[in-house]
Amino acid sequence: MILSMLTDRQRECLLSLFPDDGCVLDPEQALALGADASRRFARPWAVVRPETEEQTAEFLRFAQAENLPVYPRARGTSRVGGAVPAEGGVVVSMLRMDKILDVDAADFVAEVEPGVVTGAFQATLREKRLFYPPDPASAGYSTIGGNAATCAGGMRAVKYGVTRDYVLGLSAALPGGRIIRAGGRCHKDVSGLDLTRLFVGSGGTLGIITRLTLKLLPLPEAQASLLCAFASLEAALDAARAGFEAGILPVSLEFLDATALGAVADAGCALCPQDSGAALLYRLDGSAGAVLADLDRLKAALAPLKPLALETAATPEAEEKLWEVRRTVSQALHRVGPDKAAEDVAVPRGRIPAAVAAFREAGRANGLRVACFGHLGDGNIHVNVLFDARKPDELRRAASAKEAILRAALDLGGTLSGEHGLGLTKGAYLPWRHGPEEIARMRGVKAVFDPQGIMNPGKEWGSGRAACSGREGTS
Repeated sequence: MILSMLTDRQRECLLSLFPDDGCVLDPEQALALGADASRRFARPWAVVRPETEEQTAEFLRFAQAENLPVYPRARGTSRVGGAVPAEGGVVVSMLRMDKILDVDAADFVAEVEPGVVTGAFQATLREKRLFYPPDPASAGYSTIGGNAATCAGGMRAVKYGVTRDYVLGLSAALPGGRIIRAGGRCHKDVSGLDLTRLFVGSGGTLGIITRLTLKLLPLPEAQASLLCAFASLEAALDAARAGFEAGILPVSLEFLDATALGAVADAGCALCPQDSGAALLYRLDGSAGAVLADLDRLKAALAPLKPLALETAATPEAEEKLWEVRRTVSQALHRVGPDKAAEDVAVPRGRIPAAVAAFREAGRANGLRVACFGHLGDGNIHVNVLFDARKPDELRRAASAKEAILRAALDLGGTLSGEHGLGLTKGAYLPWRHGPEEIARMRGVKAVFDPQGIMNPGKEWGSGRAACSGREGTS
């Protein structure tokens, strides 16, 4: 049975294991680590801050012996409540394990601790002409460990893949104090089961990642971007198809519908004509000559779709201006509705037009506006239901629209989440996507690593649910 609070003896043990400010027991100081970007909240019993793998393992030995719920956490950027201590317990902040341990240009490998900030790591690599492609929207402040725990995606996924494609190996502390070391520095390895990939995306439900071995690439010589606006969403989606048919594989291919573009324009970033029904935003990379040639070929492929505007950028400053459209959209949508339920569903690429139409209909059927934007290149669509949570009827209709959107994505052969996971906000819908046998096997795998179910209980495929306060976050 999960304990309802810490005993005096448990508090003393935590203070001994994490001296000085390594352990936070004061309820007011711990409050800040009870929430994440989902705006869900639950009160931690304590917060601990390990600085070494050994300290992390010793804590998990203690936690299993005491049957304490454990919630690994980094910067709290989860949009689905993945870091919230939903059933009470100890939050483990990994931010003090933040060293870049090795960067090897010969092996094209780096070794890092989980608290390394993704954007800072990428900046260090650029100085060495090396490249770590995963690029979640939160890269400027999220961590490599958090990205790995959630298998973060991002805008470069269409060409380069997601976080799991770049984690060659890892170490993790398990309940009971064991350490597992999976994978290694080889870029190809089929020796045994792939435990590395099992951990990447497990959402802190199996153990705590303490070290990661990452695959690197040579830094591309050049990159360029293209923004094009169209009279309708249908024309924009046809244009995206034409770009692929022309043989162009972009680094990124993002789209924004009319509602998203209007919100961005109202926020002061009006780069598209007022009557635009949708816009596409491309990024290409490679050698300088190849990038320019691909830009010309892409413009030629898009021309028959009669874009209302087409702007290219081949310098960092000019690209920054174009990408401001995409960076500002999530916050700008709060100008349309003070609250938004944001879903990161994914569908097969060829079914995107049908999916967007179904998502819009879900909004219309519930009398609410729906904005769609996101990663068009890999079918990962951010669907935002805009509403006012102060009005109970709108809150109810937003919940109805959310369920209709999830159903529509699944009916089209899609999935409940492309990159954020299920966490607290979508965990109840797991049986919509996976059958009883699949869920039983997932829980069986978890039990091998975490026999008492202390790791991030109530999340993803783990059993147990807990009510948490708050509203859903943003994409």
